[in-house]
Amino acid sequence: MLNGKKIVIVLPAYNAALTLERTYREIPMDIVDEVVLVDDNSKDDTVKVAQQLGIRHIIKHEANKGYGGNQKSCYKKALDLGADIVIMLHPDYQYTPMLIAAMSSVIANGLYQVVMASRILGNGALKGGMPVYKYICNRFLTLFENIMLWEKLSEYHTGYRAFSGEVLRSVDLTYNSNDFVFDNEMISQIFMNGYEIAEITCPTKYFEEASSINFKRSMKYGIGVLRVSFTYRLHKLGLLKSKLYAKKM
Repeated sequence: MLNGKKIVIVLPAYNAALTLERTYREIPMDIVDEVVLVDDNSKDDTVKVAQQLGIRHIIKHEANKGYGGNQKSCYKKALDLGADIVIMLHPDYQYTPMLIAAMSSVIANGLYQVVMASRILGNGALKGGMPVYKYICNRFLTLFENIMLWEKLSEYHTGYRAFSGEVLRSVDLTYNSNDFVFDNEMISQIFMNGYEIAEITCPTKYFEEASSINFKRSMKYGIGVLRVSFTYRLHKLGLLKSKLYAKKM
């Protein structure tokens, strides 16, 4: 715990057997209360490795539900465990677990309710090996989103995020995509609910074992991001009613 806040780390996993142990070993267990791993029907030994590491809360999807579907299971379990702070950490070792304490501290001290680890602040992205085309697309999409959402983030596309339990209970993830655009839909919901998002500089690593979507999936994701941005702005203007922004019952 930190300042009396229960911290739960969620690991949305898919074929992470080769990197899970490295990721898990760097989690600061002196402040983390629980670790949840959701395996999205991996084809490797992810679940076996998780069991060997002693991870107590393991959920295995019997069918692949996608990246968004995996996160839905992650957050539901974390809230069921009574989490005050939930941090999503990819088990592919692309993001360093060493930022968990800093991200948790921001929320535990009541400064912000959401923290995202940005690869773009500083020179972390290209320095860590992000492909140039992904970097350019990241910058374009982020600029477009900042204009459409009237916000000012350095990056909307990081997979390393921390949320207060309050935020997770306030957003309805039912109608969110089960694909990668889930992340952007969730950010737009957070802003729609009036929360602010803090950012912290994060180094990143691109290597063979780290998960990464291909060019075709990246294009699909980009189109989805544009759709979310337009939907958000039209909803804000009262020209469209989207289920994404309906009040949670």
